[in-house]
Amino acid sequence: MVRKLALLLSVVFQPLLMPSLVFGLLFFGVPQATSLPEVFKVQIFYLVVIATLLIPMVIMLGLRWSGFVKSLHFEEKSDRRLPFLLVTLFYVLTTYYLKQKTELDPILWQGMGVITTAVALLTGVTYFWKMSAHLTGIGGVLAVAGILGLYFPSMTVAYLLVATLLLGGLVASSRLYLDAHSPAEIYVGLLVGFVTCWIGFSWIYG
Repeated sequence: MVRKLALLLSVVFQPLLMPSLVFGLLFFGVPQATSLPEVFKVQIFYLVVIATLLIPMVIMLGLRWSGFVKSLHFEEKSDRRLPFLLVTLFYVLTTYYLKQKTELDPILWQGMGVITTAVALLTGVTYFWKMSAHLTGIGGVLAVAGILGLYFPSMTVAYLLVATLLLGGLVASSRLYLDAHSPAEIYVGLLVGFVTCWIGFSWIYG
């Protein structure tokens, strides 16, 4: 039962979900964090979900069915390289697309650029070491929630920060329980995601 719950948490809160969570925070959790008109927020959010979650998920399934990767859990470093590289490419393309939309708040492409930087670092490390992608994503979301708390303090942000901390603890415990990562791989992933997004979003709002 515990193993099934840990697996469920790992699947539901997969790394590909993290950009959607970040933009969900920016658009709906802390609406004042961006000057994007309300009428565009849902449209841009759907774009982010499609480009950073749905399309990469379809690609992962295609790689699995075609035999390019042994498992969607990516236990081996060799299974991670091509999928992570393709995800990085899609994130770069999404950043570029948002940058071309000059009428939109530049925070959108800048934020996506910071997320893409974290993913690129994760991809680079993957060629040498099996850093936790889950905790890299969680670390990024935690950093964004912390930055929003500094610049837009409110009870809503406080609740979001606590929820992110709890989520991070649950996901980290699940990955360790499933023996998917060592503690070092968990901690380094969390640190890379947090530091990258903290520095990046501090620059954006600074």
